[in-house]
Formats: sequence, structure tokens, C-alpha cells
Amino acid sequence: MKYIFTFLFSAVVTWGYSQTLRGDVIETANGNLVIQPILHGTLALEWDGKIIFVDPYGGEKAFAGLPDPDLILITDVHGDHHNPSTLEILNTENANFIVPQAVADEMNGLYSVTVIGNGENTYWEGISIEAIPMYNLPETRESRHPRGRGNGYVLTLGGKRIYISGDTEDIPEMRILKDIDVAFVCMNLPYTMDIDQAASGVLAFQPKIVYPFHYRGKDGLADVATFKANVEKQNSAIEVRLRNWYPEN
Repeated sequence: MKYIFTFLFSAVVTWGYSQTLRGDVIETANGNLVIQPILHGTLALEWDGKIIFVDPYGGEKAFAGLPDPDLILITDVHGDHHNPSTLEILNTENANFIVPQAVADEMNGLYSVTVIGNGENTYWEGISIEAIPMYNLPETRESRHPRGRGNGYVLTLGGKRIYISGDTEDIPEMRILKDIDVAFVCMNLPYTMDIDQAASGVLAFQPKIVYPFHYRGKDGLADVATFKANVEKQNSAIEVRLRNWYPEN
């Protein structure tokens, strides 16, 4: 009986700390961070028993089999970031939302949200969340992404700093980032930046690991293999990870 109890207890402990996402594992000071690409600029993170969705988009098929979110970050108002139809199919009953004001205005009070703007911080369940500017260059009235409307984010968890670019170009606020462990960087024309701009920005702030994402533009998918080659040729200490953000292609 003693041995049976020991086995059962061990099984329960192992199950209790199992990872529910499938993806890359980053060690932190407080357990593993698991990164699962979903679609385009959408990703899921798991850390310290919590599930985080970034810009949920893609409908029921994209989220089939995934656990319910505890935290949802939304970067901007466009449909591939704030996607009401996808939010409707998710179980968000216990989810916290962190969004810019422009997104909160579109939610019509349907969700409980924390609003932060560029340069502001908030904390949630041991995670520091800082809103970083994201915008197009040059800044014009016709800009698809004007400064101040949307947020990039820097998450600090378990001693690691995670940068999520949102829709941006290689703006000064990106280039001066410090101590970024993992970065998710967009590169799709004509909406954000090309691979050369993205490479220049990444080489400036030197994250340890970078994931090109959000790389579907008007003319198809950006050449992320060339982005990877250019970055790693100029700074071999930066690891560029190419993952499948477009599973139907």
C-alpha cells in the first residue's frame, strides 16, 4: 500500500505541473515559459500555470484544443488583432484583458479590461506589463498605425523580458529596448516594415531570441529565411527562430 500511495502521489504532482501548450520552452527563474504560435500575429504563452493569449484571431479552428485563457493582450483595433468573432468563441469568463484605449472603446463594455497606453505599466499575477509605442514611419495623417493608438508590450516574468512588437516599423522606441530575452517582430509590407528594416531594428536592440511573426502582406509571405540569415550573419549571438505561423500554407 505504501508503494501504491507513493506512485499515485508522484503521478498527481507530475500531472499538476504538466505543460498544456505545445511549443518552444524557455527556462525562467520561476518555471518554464512555453511559446505556441497560433496564426499570423497571434500566439499563446504558458507560464506559472497561467495561459496568455496575444491578439486572439483565427476563429474556432485556430484555438481548437487550447486551454481557456487567464490573460488576453490586444495590441490594436484592426481585425487581425482585436477580432470580436474570435473572442466570442473563446471562454473568457475568467480572463483578464489588457488593451489600449482604442480597443476598449470598441469592446462596448462586454469585457472587464485594464487600459494602458504607451509608456504605462501594469502588473498581473507576478507579470510586469509595459506598453511600448508601435507606429508607422513616416508619421502622416494617412498612417495605418498612428503613434499612440496601439501598444506593443514588454512582459517581464520569471526574470525574462518578452517583447511583442505589435504593428510597427523600426521606430526609435524599439531600437533602444534593453535586455530583451525573447522578441516577436512583425515584417509585412505595406502594413509594417520590410525584412531589412526589421533586421536593422533587431540588430539595434539585440534580443537573445527573435521570432519573426505577422509576416503575411499584400504580396504573400515575407522572406523570413533571408531575415534570419541577415541577422545571424551580423550578430551570431542573436538566435532567429522560424516557426509556422501560417499552418494552411
